[in-house]
Amino acid sequence: MSEDKTDPVAMPHRAGAIDGPHIPLNPYSDDQQPWPGLCERMDPQPDHGETSYKGTGRLAGKRALITGGDSGIGRAAAIAFAREGADVAICYHPDEQSDAQSVIKLIEAEGRKALALPADLREEAAARKVVDDAVKGLGGLEVLVLNAGRQQSQESIADITSDAFDATIKTNIYAPFWMAQQALPSLKKGASIIITSSVQAFSPSAHLFDYAQTKAANRAFAQALAKQLAPKGIRVNAVAPGPFWTALQVSGGQPKDKLPEFGSDSPMGRAGQPVEIAPIYVLLASDEASYITGEVYAATGGSGTGG
Repeated sequence: MSEDKTDPVAMPHRAGAIDGPHIPLNPYSDDQQPWPGLCERMDPQPDHGETSYKGTGRLAGKRALITGGDSGIGRAAAIAFAREGADVAICYHPDEQSDAQSVIKLIEAEGRKALALPADLREEAAARKVVDDAVKGLGGLEVLVLNAGRQQSQESIADITSDAFDATIKTNIYAPFWMAQQALPSLKKGASIIITSSVQAFSPSAHLFDYAQTKAANRAFAQALAKQLAPKGIRVNAVAPGPFWTALQVSGGQPKDKLPEFGSDSPMGRAGQPVEIAPIYVLLASDEASYITGEVYAATGGSGTGG
């Protein structure tokens, strides 16, 4: 390992929700997939908590909708929520059906109700219907996790087409707006909205010009909407991941030559695994976070947000 890199650090897990996580270290494969990507085809396989997340009933009785719940951070949140006692609906792109079905089985294995809701969230009618179907299928809604995202690396602004820019904006900005607006009549006092922002909202990378802008918008979404909804007793927070090993990265989110050492430049010397960020979503969804709203919770492996 070069002198300017930190030896990888994997923390011990002696107690708590995570037990014996799989922490694959660099180098990773540079295999790329077509968008939107499948976690089942990744090398190495990420740890979403399939065997490592242990719940303690912190979300018992809650009903949650998680967008992008088939893979990556959304998958980890879905598994964690189910093991904490929640019924869970996941929304995903239709091309991600195989990943989604494996999550549904994991949710049902916990004795929880599971709903699979395929949709292209770039379409307003589809995005709003997902919310309606989740509310109907679960019998209500206490937690809305707006996690689905589109990230496509481009070295130059000159290479980003208007169609590609529009797709990123629709997925990352319009869809959360449509879905939060649609869900609001169903959210009562004590409900929680969580949106996935990114470290890119604070320290944007040159090759993620459009994505970084949307993540800054997600940060503002949480902070502004929290002020609107606080009088109603509805909390709104954001989570800002750093480098996490997810299907987002291998399906165009990073340049091919960056994949083998992805995350190794963090102070902890490695990428995060999705299960390692799931407890933040559990906290923000839980009643334990009753005085937490308008906040941005980051998990960056030591890189920080600088803001």
